[in-house]
Amino acid sequence: MPQLDTSTWFINIMSMIITLFIMFQLKISKHLYPHNLELKTMKTTGHSTPWESKWTKIYSPLSLPQQ
Repeated sequence: MPQLDTSTWFINIMSMIITLFIMFQLKISKHLYPHNLELKTMKTTGHSTPWESKWTKIYSPLSLPQQ
């Protein structure tokens, strides 16, 4: 039974890591990031919905009395 030759594994793994690093760097460098990093204030609007003012109870169909 032949032995598994692992002598080239290090070169293959290192070249793969370097290639992935270069590809990610090229992909990230193509993005345009905003120069102005100020936080924008979000204005909240108040919505009045009918279910906010009263309490309602929702019954499950299985918990209703059986007839």
